[in-house]
Amino acid sequence: MSFSGRIAVVTGGASGIGAACCRLLAARGARVVVADLDTARAQALAAELLGMALTLDVASRDANEAAAAQVEADLGPVDLLVTSAGIIQRPVRAEAMTEAEVEQVVHVDQIGTWNSAVAFGTRMARRGHGAVVTIASIAGMRSMPLHAYSPAKAAVIEMTRCLAAEWGRSGVRVNAVSPGYTLTPALGAAIAAGERDPSLLENSSALGRMVTPEDIAEAVAFLASDAARSITGVNLPVDAGWLVAPSWGAYGGLPPARGNAP
Repeated sequence: MSFSGRIAVVTGGASGIGAACCRLLAARGARVVVADLDTARAQALAAELLGMALTLDVASRDANEAAAAQVEADLGPVDLLVTSAGIIQRPVRAEAMTEAEVEQVVHVDQIGTWNSAVAFGTRMARRGHGAVVTIASIAGMRSMPLHAYSPAKAAVIEMTRCLAAEWGRSGVRVNAVSPGYTLTPALGAAIAAGERDPSLLENSSALGRMVTPEDIAEAVAFLASDAARSITGVNLPVDAGWLVAPSWGAYGGLPPARGNAP
């Protein structure tokens, strides 16, 4: 699964899932553009990977358009886009969320994804080839006390399907990866602040563990590769089996590990 000679842009690429995607794509031969609002961290990772750093506020449509034009001018046509930029929210009652908090989550996670996908994907469609992988979430597939984040991620899943149909005849594939509870710096901070209980997150999945950013990067790389040339419009959960586990609670919970018993 080689990306030799290809240019890949990863938004939110300076940390967490985005950084893992940058490292894996670079290791497989891609020229990686680390696009992030945190300029210093983007520059540090780009230097490590011999790539390009780009300061980008995904919430701005104009900034995304300017970024797409800049990458083309400096490096050439973009072959791959990973939209990993995003923020999380506090799990609170609906009435406890301020309008500003809702707007921020929607603006970054939903509209920001749209802005990046359209800016880079439209150029791919005009050239007749390319792949876009959006980062959604299992939160967009189930009810949770995340009253802005969950709807925003559900919108990302649906916009992925819409864009897959929009650009399919133009040679551009668009797919989503929906991470489960992933050990990113953001989740680590939430755990440290007492907003998440790691034992609950681990025990609520079929595999009994959380996901790593590297797990997500592997799924992204597959969907972006030629091995997935006939796959478009899908949403791939990478969640250690979280989606399949909760309904077993009505039957006494998941079976324990069988060990080496015959």
